[in-house]
Amino acid sequence: MVPPKLLAQILFGIANILPKQKLFPQKKLSVAAFRDLKKREMTAYNVIGYRDKSRLRTATAYNVIGYRDKPRLWTAVEMLKTTQEIEKRLERVSLPLLILHGEADIVTDPSVSKTFYEKASSSDKKLKLYKDAYHSLLEGEPDEMTIQVFSDIILWLDEHSLKHSSFSSN
Repeated sequence: MVPPKLLAQILFGIANILPKQKLFPQKKLSVAAFRDLKKREMTAYNVIGYRDKSRLRTATAYNVIGYRDKPRLWTAVEMLKTTQEIEKRLERVSLPLLILHGEADIVTDPSVSKTFYEKASSSDKKLKLYKDAYHSLLEGEPDEMTIQVFSDIILWLDEHSLKHSSFSSN
């Protein structure tokens, strides 16, 4: 879902002047992406690859900026560009496709996944929406939900592995 053209142009203009300015009144992404409170608290210790030199002496020196702080304007610009590029190419998606999305996701609206599903030309596609789930299906949900999501992924992979094996053995 792309914002109106005028709003996008304003965003591009401001981001060129203040690329590191944090977006507001945006919530911290950990609040929007992680439903499980205990797992949300743990995002401060995430070591995926961001290193904030200003916090080297603290426990949160290593962490993912997306889950610690509000996103920066230039990040929003790059996400918008990527979204626009993906939207232009959706019809070209023809491989088997599994789309998983939380219905309560406020980081990425579930309608984006629905549009992706509808526009993809693949004849082998599945859209699975999880009631009450947020954005981080595999790490921010209660354990029962995470297990369900992994089970759905494994089932889909098993089904597609069996399909592929039956084609190769013929």
